[in-house]
Amino acid sequence: MTAYDEDGHDDNADTGTNGDNGDNGADGGTGNASGTGNTCEDDGARGPAGGPGGTPPGDFGTPPGAFGGPRIPLPRVSVEDSGRPLPEIAPAALEHHVLTSLLGAWALAACSAPEAAAVEDHLGECDACADEASRLREAVTLLQRPESLDLDPGLRTRVLDGCLERRPPRIPVPEWATPYDAETARLDALLQDIGDSDWHTPVRLRWFEEDGPASRRTTVAGVIAHLLAVDGAVALTLGLTDPLGGTTAPTRAPAVRTEAYWRASRTPPTRLVRGSWREQSHDIVRTVSFTGDAGGMPVSYGDFELPLRDAMLDRAFECWVHAEDIADAVDYPYEPPSARHLNGMIDLAARMLPGVLAARRRAGLAAPGGRPHLVPAGEPGRSLRLEIEGSGGGEWLIPLDSPGAVGSVEHEVAHVALDGVEFCRLAAGHVPPAEAAAGQVGDREAIRDVLFAAAGLSRM
Repeated sequence: MTAYDEDGHDDNADTGTNGDNGDNGADGGTGNASGTGNTCEDDGARGPAGGPGGTPPGDFGTPPGAFGGPRIPLPRVSVEDSGRPLPEIAPAALEHHVLTSLLGAWALAACSAPEAAAVEDHLGECDACADEASRLREAVTLLQRPESLDLDPGLRTRVLDGCLERRPPRIPVPEWATPYDAETARLDALLQDIGDSDWHTPVRLRWFEEDGPASRRTTVAGVIAHLLAVDGAVALTLGLTDPLGGTTAPTRAPAVRTEAYWRASRTPPTRLVRGSWREQSHDIVRTVSFTGDAGGMPVSYGDFELPLRDAMLDRAFECWVHAEDIADAVDYPYEPPSARHLNGMIDLAARMLPGVLAARRRAGLAAPGGRPHLVPAGEPGRSLRLEIEGSGGGEWLIPLDSPGAVGSVEHEVAHVALDGVEFCRLAAGHVPPAEAAAGQVGDREAIRDVLFAAAGLSRM
């Protein structure tokens, strides 16, 4: 123990053994309070762990943990960077009322993947929800329109336009021949999709003749044979081989050429006719490409002629109409032509109407009107405004008094509005004039004459 005098001083503070022990504490060592005279180095050797000479850890700037204290842990490596698989987290179980509320979204395929999996697991356990889900799925099918298996009719045009912009053809197809090129390609795609037995499916060709409906029964192969024979009139004009071969036909009338081709066949046409029709259509498109943009040479159809550029539009129109006949027979979805091509077909029909009106008037089938029907060529006469709505639509003034007359707004006596596709089906003889869904105002006789003249454009 340390001894204190009566004044409270340490007796050993002034007298220590070994003489200089008190100074040693001031010179950098800690003096021994018990006066034994041991140096600080000796005390440090026997001091507690953690600091020299028994000092607490951290004194004299010593970093923590340098002599066995707590250490700072090293940074951990992310499990994503270690290459090891991530731990699987079990999805939280959804309650019954939550799963029931998800049935509508599940039926519409609007759930997330975990939600859809949870609903489907629940449907295997809950009969009530399974019945409700079945009813919802049936309701969804009624809300959705059936998707067409046919390609967008404008897709081919857009693809070709993009290709031709990158690499223009050395000999381009004339603009007036592109509708025929597009419609034959679409029909060929339809024929590629049907089966062998479909080629013998009955098809009824319909047209309008002598103010009444007419029809002819054939097959899918027979329709293609009909197109092959009538397209042959254009092929002959271009100097190509006549598909009738050695068979002679009295005239180039479409019905006459078709009947002659059918009679010359030893057996009813089969799917083999597709190859001949496809080769001829390619030859026609290839040949007209060398004619330039003129297209003025006449193509004879027996009792009338059309310039080549109009004949190609006419053949494109017939190809579309008969493709729809085939599609209806084999239950195949088929869309109308693109708006640009449909507009050209409607324009051709509108330009042909005055001539058909004059022929009907000569045959006593059309009313002469309230004034003489002969108008000098180039003069304005009574006119009907034909308004075509929808895709490919527009307006045309149809002269009523003479084929050479000019349509005039001042002499407009009637106005007819029709949908574009409906008008084309009227011109194809597939819609009776009396049943054409038309908005009509003005001279009733003029309207009737124009509608019947439009139906009179049709033929087999």
